[in-house]
Amino acid sequence: MMAASRLQPDLMDRLPSVRGRIRAGVELAPMTWFRVGGPAEILFRPADIEDLSAFLSACPPDIPVVTLGVASNLLVRDGGLSGVVIRLGGEFARVRQDGMNLVAGAGALDLTVAEEALAVGLAGLEFLSGIPGTIGGAVKMNAGAYGREIINIVESAVIVTRTGKVVTLAGDALGLSYRHSALPDGAIVVEATLRGTPDTPDSISKRMQEIQALRSETQPIRARTGGSTFANPNSAKAWELIDRAGCRGLTLGGAQVSEKHCNFLINTGAATASDIETLGEEVRRRVRAATGIDLSWEIMRIGNPR
Repeated sequence: MMAASRLQPDLMDRLPSVRGRIRAGVELAPMTWFRVGGPAEILFRPADIEDLSAFLSACPPDIPVVTLGVASNLLVRDGGLSGVVIRLGGEFARVRQDGMNLVAGAGALDLTVAEEALAVGLAGLEFLSGIPGTIGGAVKMNAGAYGREIINIVESAVIVTRTGKVVTLAGDALGLSYRHSALPDGAIVVEATLRGTPDTPDSISKRMQEIQALRSETQPIRARTGGSTFANPNSAKAWELIDRAGCRGLTLGGAQVSEKHCNFLINTGAATASDIETLGEEVRRRVRAATGIDLSWEIMRIGNPR
């Protein structure tokens, strides 16, 4: 449970009224791919962009606000999250075609967007089928796989700032680089316009099948994991450095470095968030000692320790 000293008994009373759903003390572990982590003090699911904008504009600035997608590349610490956790679904998960573009809500799964592109004969988005997560998170971290990144396909994105302002940014104004964007602090991506090129569904489907086969062959996709743990440094691939440091299969509590792909940490069934994070730091220590290279976390770690 979240430490009592972090709870704000009057927090719900300080929040504006909403049209969406809002609840206190919601367990987050079942919503995360790792299946670990403490509760959200408040969980808010906005009805639409207008509801989200109105909430943020009236939400006191001292209250922390965090956005949660499907938490495929996220570690929520055992003490949970103070303040408000926003989860986008419903209206935010819609995808529609606009000429040679797809307009995807931030809550749309990357795989869903790739499948929609296949359905309408738009190529160039196949790599999204190999990225677990949602479009909002993909834009925020410039997600990529199999030689492509969001920067290669994004025309524009709509964001809502922490003060509730709705802003449309052109793709080159997002400040995208390797696993990074330059969005304003507290900004929430709510929609992205992604460009494709015409191709036959058969050709697109073949490429998606190749990606799925490669992903299944090389990654522990059926394990409780958070995807790639560390960003690749300029000089090498993270998994090669981890392997060289002798960390493949390394365990701590219920956490383990995957035997199949050692840049993946997995929950073997009884791990805590602390187990996973501590194991990750031990991997970083060993890689630093063996190679002199300091790995950077790609997985976001948020929340309070127990």
